[in-house]
Amino acid sequence: MPITPTAKIWMDGELVDWADATVHVLTHTLHYGTGVFEGIRCYATSRGPAVFRLREHMERFERSARLLDMSLPFGLDELVGAVVETVAASGLEECYIRPLAYLGYGEMGLNPIPCPVRVAVACWPWATYLGAEGIEKGIRLKVSSWARHDPRSLPTAAKGCGMYINSSLAKVEAVRAGYDEALMCTTDGYLAECTGENLFLVRRGRLVTPPSSAVGALAGITADAVTELARQQGLEVEEQLLRRSDLYLADEAFLTGTAAEVVPITSVDDRRIGSGRPGEITTSVQQGYYAAVRGEDDRFKDWLEYVR
Repeated sequence: MPITPTAKIWMDGELVDWADATVHVLTHTLHYGTGVFEGIRCYATSRGPAVFRLREHMERFERSARLLDMSLPFGLDELVGAVVETVAASGLEECYIRPLAYLGYGEMGLNPIPCPVRVAVACWPWATYLGAEGIEKGIRLKVSSWARHDPRSLPTAAKGCGMYINSSLAKVEAVRAGYDEALMCTTDGYLAECTGENLFLVRRGRLVTPPSSAVGALAGITADAVTELARQQGLEVEEQLLRRSDLYLADEAFLTGTAAEVVPITSVDDRRIGSGRPGEITTSVQQGYYAAVRGEDDRFKDWLEYVR
């Protein structure tokens, strides 16, 4: 999706004009991929724009940096403030937010220790990642030939920049084959996650999702929110190792993620899931999610950080 420029980007403690937010071609992360990022959404509410679970996102940002042995030059409160400042400067009611920590210019080679750590925050208008039609009618999924990273090869709990080459390969394979999204499995065949989303199955009225640490999936903040929402609706949610056949035989299935939000899955590998339409439980969870992020459900008011 094309990016629409906004007024300012926060870089290392100050707001700069969008066009001036540049880095040198020899920036270390550009060559070797050592960096961490977040995807966050701000939603319009009756009280003005509100960032969804901002502190939790920035806590994960810090954890990712620690896993890649990057020492961030800003504390948690400063990072939270940077996001609020950037969104306020944009004047947007709704937007997608991208915090990024990367290794800057000055050193080259595989030893990243001498490199300075830089931090930036940008935001821009961005519709739901898999499209409004996907939200309403569901998407077609393909199980990818690319396996998810093995946790013994990379710290899969980190939202690391270079690690998403894996996701890009799977995404391109799926799109070129005519599907909307790809699902990756572990090297021993367990369902892991999609290219940027977590997976939920509905089976006999219960929600089932793969355990993130066991399958090398990122622990999703939207997935955590959906788990809490579902339990508030009286649904049982459990983590379980799953095979492809479990997905084929699910009553319903959906994806969760900040960019994608809550997206029904109507088919996998050309096999219809359930009725082939968004199911009752998926729709209920989806509606609950939108009520929470837009400030319409007071039970989840602490999930929102108001910009003004």
